[in-house]
Amino acid sequence: MNENGKLASVQQWTEPLVPALLDFRRELHRNPELSFAEFQSTARILSALREAGLDPVPMEQTGAFVDVGRGPIRLGLRADIDALPVLEETGLEFASMTDGVAHACGHDIHTTVMLGVALALKSMDDAGALHGKIRVIFQPAEEKLPGGALSVIEQGILDEVPRVLALHCDPRIDVGKIGTRIGAITSASDTIRIEVNGRGGHTSRPHLTEDLVFAMSQIATQVPAVLGRKLDVRSAVSVVWGQIHAGSAPNAIPATGYLAGTMRCLDGEVWYAAGELLDATVRQVAAPYGVEIKMQHTRGVPPVINAPAETALIEDAARREFGAASIELTPQSMGGEDFAWMTQKVSGAMLRLGTRTPGGKTFDLHRGDYNPDERSISVGVRLMAAAAIQAIDEALAN
Repeated sequence: MNENGKLASVQQWTEPLVPALLDFRRELHRNPELSFAEFQSTARILSALREAGLDPVPMEQTGAFVDVGRGPIRLGLRADIDALPVLEETGLEFASMTDGVAHACGHDIHTTVMLGVALALKSMDDAGALHGKIRVIFQPAEEKLPGGALSVIEQGILDEVPRVLALHCDPRIDVGKIGTRIGAITSASDTIRIEVNGRGGHTSRPHLTEDLVFAMSQIATQVPAVLGRKLDVRSAVSVVWGQIHAGSAPNAIPATGYLAGTMRCLDGEVWYAAGELLDATVRQVAAPYGVEIKMQHTRGVPPVINAPAETALIEDAARREFGAASIELTPQSMGGEDFAWMTQKVSGAMLRLGTRTPGGKTFDLHRGDYNPDERSISVGVRLMAAAAIQAIDEALAN
């Protein structure tokens, strides 16, 4: 305890848990499950919590949540539990045993960290050192747009939660450090598919066809350019194509083709405006070529907006546990994250948890070779447990 009668550090409660948490993480990593199919993962989480004397609540399909402590809920902590349809290429002894499915985004780390937090808080509560209640949420289907966070909200799991925190592995930050920022930390993310149809014909007579490939090329290049002129450039609207398919012969103009890609944006209000503008822009660009357009615009997630108070909560906890040098300003990511739905409902923030071995290889997320340094687990547990205690202290002081 410090001179104010508050815990100087939570390390005494978190560090003894690390060996068991490493075993839990490796078992989770060995048995990855896709979105809304995390049945074994959910069972493992429930079992670990119940063995500690907690009373977790299963969610409607997969996922669970647990309350630790007494009184009103002071903070929600969220972990995502699903894996990706990616072939693992790490060569680890505990590599995925499910062909074509892997924890290539670090959700096994997220889940293990939040399990550790729940267990540490339970030990503190048993010792009379926890003076409030924390809700820990193990959310399914972050990787499946529009995201399992919506199911958490629909089931009322956030109704009593005044503020919420999450973390995400970052292979660009050394283990022992975290990345934070106020404002948009991730991007809104939508998927777009545009089917283009015309008569087709011979490449020697494009004037007798709708010249579908040329029309597609104009859509591919002009739509991002037009949106960039009609929307505030500070919102960073980005349309990038990942697929363009048409034709099978060099001398034949095809009758059908499609483009598919994503639209991303760092401003929530502009995101809504861009969605309305996209359809009209595609049709305007395609109009001179006489092609038929069929649009599929799937709304994904809004940007995660880190609130100042919750960002400060994270940073205060990090300074107390690891020192000021442990905090970095993280760049904005154009990746999508469904935690954004939670931060639209209650004030919250997400931090970046460093998983790179100092001096080691810099991996990337969503790749089969991603191999986070497991020491990040103890860092994450200690940090998030400290943030939970800080949230309780702040609530009691107000």
